[in-house]
Amino acid sequence: MSALEIQLIPALSDNYVYLVREPASATTAVVDPAVPEPVIAALEAHGWTLDFILNTHHHADHIGGNAALKERYGAKVIGPAADAHRISTLDRQVREGDHVSIGDQEAEVFEVPGHTSGHIAFWFANSDALFCGDTLFALGCGRLFEGTPAQMWRSLGKLRALPDTAKIYCGHEYTESNAQFAVTIEPGNVALTARADDIAATRRRGEPTIPTSLGLEKATNPFLRADVPETQAALGMAGGDPSAVFAEIRGRKDRF
Repeated sequence: MSALEIQLIPALSDNYVYLVREPASATTAVVDPAVPEPVIAALEAHGWTLDFILNTHHHADHIGGNAALKERYGAKVIGPAADAHRISTLDRQVREGDHVSIGDQEAEVFEVPGHTSGHIAFWFANSDALFCGDTLFALGCGRLFEGTPAQMWRSLGKLRALPDTAKIYCGHEYTESNAQFAVTIEPGNVALTARADDIAATRRRGEPTIPTSLGLEKATNPFLRADVPETQAALGMAGGDPSAVFAEIRGRKDRF
């Protein structure tokens, strides 16, 4: 079984859209098309067509290209059942535990509310690829527009349970600003400070910081570390309830 071919497509000011192709069958999907134009350009450059559109949540900068791409290629739109009333182009509604096939590759669907109430993620285990939209970022997590800290902490817990080798394909290039914030939470985390320096150099070269790995995030992302003693101690919340610690970190990021 061939691993998925994944192409990162920058869009708008800081969005990432992903072309996902299963080479054996030539089945091709796009994840969270913010706008259609760069997706069409990438498909035409490769001589590919488009079979599926995967949406993680309803925000316009993740579904803005749905209608045009669906009309041009006849692609089927797959997205969260909980957002069916907010994604008018949806063809298939999926929920926790459902599976989505791209050729021979299969994704498990996770419901991960917090950023939005209906947010989902797609986990392709055989390709070690997680498409998590705006739930988990490199060194960050999504702002809680529609959910609670407890919800988001549970959602991140589902993703944190995946293998350390999982590659994280998130919705935005926020990593440098996230790193600047993260070091204010754990200034003594040597792995984090080294990573922050590396990220700054990567961005100076104009290169993306995505994908990241789950193992690296577990070692350095404060939003995944609300139950880690060192993180709790750094916040003066040793032994605290992880949801409360997470809420404190999220609140500080909102004010950063």
